[in-house]
Amino acid sequence: MAIKVKLPRRKPAVARKTRPKGWRDQLTRPWVKLAVALFLVACLVGFAVFAHYYLAYEKIVDQRIHGQIFANASRIYARPHTVFMGEKISRDEIAGELRHAGYSEDDKPGDKSLGSYKLLSSGIQINPGPESFHSQDAAIVKLKDGEVDQIAGTDGSALSAYELEPLMITSLSEQRSKRQLVRYSDIPKVLVDAVVAIEDRRFFTHGGVNYVRLAEAAWVDLREQKHKQGASTLTMQVARNFFLTREKTYRRKAVEMLISIELEQKLSKQQIFELYANGVDMGQRGSYTISGFAEASRAYFDKDLQSVNLPEAALLAGLVQAPSALSPYRHPERALERRNLVLESMVDTGAITRDEADKAKATPLKLAPPNVEASDAPYFVDLIKDGLVAKYGDRELAENTYRIYTTLDPDLQRAAAEAVQSGILGVDEQVKKLRTHRKKIGKGKEAKTEVTVAPGPEAQVALVAIDPHTGQVLALVGGRNYGMSQLDHAVAKRPTGSVFKPFVYAAAINTALNGNAQVLTASTLIDDSPGTFTYGDQIYEPRNYKDEYHGMVTARYALAHSLNNATVRLAETVGYENVATLAQAAGLTSVKATPAMALGAYDATPLDVAGAYTIFANNGIRISPTLVTSVRDAKGGLVDNFVTDKSPVLDPRVAYVMTSMMEGVINNGTAAGVRGMGFSAPAAGKTGTSHDGWFAGYTSNLLCIVWVGFDDYSDLRLSGATTAAPIWGEFMKKAVALPEYRSVQDFRQPDGVADVRVDQTSGRLAAASCPETYTVAFIAGTEPRDTCDQVPGDHRSVFSKILGIGSPAPPTQVVISGPPATNPVQPAAPPGQSAQPEGQEAKKKKGFFGKIVGIFKDDKDQQSPPPDRKGPTTPH
Repeated sequence: MAIKVKLPRRKPAVARKTRPKGWRDQLTRPWVKLAVALFLVACLVGFAVFAHYYLAYEKIVDQRIHGQIFANASRIYARPHTVFMGEKISRDEIAGELRHAGYSEDDKPGDKSLGSYKLLSSGIQINPGPESFHSQDAAIVKLKDGEVDQIAGTDGSALSAYELEPLMITSLSEQRSKRQLVRYSDIPKVLVDAVVAIEDRRFFTHGGVNYVRLAEAAWVDLREQKHKQGASTLTMQVARNFFLTREKTYRRKAVEMLISIELEQKLSKQQIFELYANGVDMGQRGSYTISGFAEASRAYFDKDLQSVNLPEAALLAGLVQAPSALSPYRHPERALERRNLVLESMVDTGAITRDEADKAKATPLKLAPPNVEASDAPYFVDLIKDGLVAKYGDRELAENTYRIYTTLDPDLQRAAAEAVQSGILGVDEQVKKLRTHRKKIGKGKEAKTEVTVAPGPEAQVALVAIDPHTGQVLALVGGRNYGMSQLDHAVAKRPTGSVFKPFVYAAAINTALNGNAQVLTASTLIDDSPGTFTYGDQIYEPRNYKDEYHGMVTARYALAHSLNNATVRLAETVGYENVATLAQAAGLTSVKATPAMALGAYDATPLDVAGAYTIFANNGIRISPTLVTSVRDAKGGLVDNFVTDKSPVLDPRVAYVMTSMMEGVINNGTAAGVRGMGFSAPAAGKTGTSHDGWFAGYTSNLLCIVWVGFDDYSDLRLSGATTAAPIWGEFMKKAVALPEYRSVQDFRQPDGVADVRVDQTSGRLAAASCPETYTVAFIAGTEPRDTCDQVPGDHRSVFSKILGIGSPAPPTQVVISGPPATNPVQPAAPPGQSAQPEGQEAKKKKGFFGKIVGIFKDDKDQQSPPPDRKGPTTPH
């Protein structure tokens, strides 16, 4: 029996699912074909763009790395350091200076075009290269017990001294920078380890880009919508520093990666690190950018890069992140914290142990003194640049890698900067004391003293030191802080005050040689009493300091104690025109023939005064100050040579007599305080006080001018003896301690000058009956002829004078024809070493102890009024 089975009818599907097709079927779809086509086109375009930029930047990279990467601006060099026999210096110090100048060690790789050196067991051999500042004459310097024992040429010839290669002061790039180039082999391993630990731990293994870190940084930037993350490897930093700007864009980052890849293909890791070490920005020092680790080591520690220790290396590596914000001078706490972070990173990388890190962390910051003027001389560089731009133009200086060799002595510049830095603080204390007022408030036990300090400007300063026989400017400080004020006070015009007075006395001594019937000498008597002077329709009534007048005094005494009325009377007798002519020939061109001229009423710059004083320090020959000796091209070829101007102004005999008179200023006059500071070398000089304080002084081999004052021309109310002279004294103490300047000699007396021993009382030739004598320089033929016992005079002993025993007879006086009777000038009389002669009343008589103490008083100069001012001078 058949059984029927009824199968249920399948319901029709509402929407039957289509069976998926294979990937080959997918490609046949039109939109997929379009997407693939667009992708391929994008790849081709991307590859073409990559190839274009790769080739373009490859050409730029090749040109840059095969050229002189850092020689892109003219450079300024200091005067060469001369190594002397007997100088205390070590072999390593000489080698350090040579490396700093660009020399390489003989047995190490490096550029030897400038020169090389070889370390010997007992010294060092120096071999200048073809591009050296010097001729290629090598020398061997032998040392014994820490000082130079022998200097010889390689041919065996003995030398007394040897000049090292000049050191670079700065480059004249758009932004001034200082850089000392070093090879990778010169970089201590501890510094390499520190930089790699904190900046790029995979530097020696990656191919130029750390893609993992880059992706993380990109994600953070996208999330925060800011360009904060860097993720740059050391190679990428080199690419950015040498080829790109610091703008933060994705395009620049892409180009940076591209150049990094090219650098990794063309250079070794050591070469890349060398570029990094020489080019990295390490902060600011005054007006200069510190570029590279080697220059940073000099700036922060004052030592050669090879000598840095672990904590110093960690500090340098830490500064790379933000050299300004982490400056150890301005932000020592931040710098210390960053240094310690670097040390921890070095522990993490295994570069140092935990014990080494802890010991380094416990080391305090030991930094070199932050005195920019000591090594960078920014005011000096400004003067150089202004002069070069005027001669060559900005474009030529920018396009040519000139080497500008200057007269600056780094050791002397350091001494000048230190003297100014300490001396101006002393001026500040004096100014503050003058501005401090005390007022008593209340009565009885409730009374209180209120102390207030009046506001006012800050005192400024300038110092110029030159070689008086060559005119070379050896040191120059133009202000107390270049960062605060770029006004160079060394070339700012100010009234000269009493530093002008020696020109009045020089014109007087010159009467012995110019045929004048009235011959004046250092022992000529001048009336230092109040008086009125007329010039045309002008009336001039000068006053002495504190209204103190000395009656009849010698010219030598009047100059030593800077007596105003006596000086104006002397100028009137000599002739204002004669004084002005002499001063103008010496370089003080603004001087006019008026009575006020005698007291320094006319303006001059400290540099002008330095040039003018060479007529006294250089045997009567004026020599113009110069700052540049030569300009050379990048290979050392001579472009320009500079020779200073010389002109005879004074007879050498007059110059020597003036020097002898100005020795009295320092030995027992207004500048006697510098002897109390411990400066004992033979020296001559003159204090000056107008609105400002001045001191001009010199030894046999160095001339220095110091100025102190306010920028707004307000009255300093302090004398040159208490402001400028102490700075001069401190500088000269440091200078004479240097090997090149320590051989200070007595001033050389020319033929035709006679040193005569004369009686203090009568001014006549000394005799046995006149025991109190002193030595005066005279031009031969003008010295006194009579002895002291041939004329009446006070021949009492010093004890008789103190006790008032006996009575002196008035000295014989010879009237010189010429000057008005109211303004007598007389020769050959008591030298004025003590008070005025008997019978001559003064404003205030001094006792014996007053006379002794008086030689240490402040400068008795005074402010001079403008030439057309009538009436008395306000005393200081």
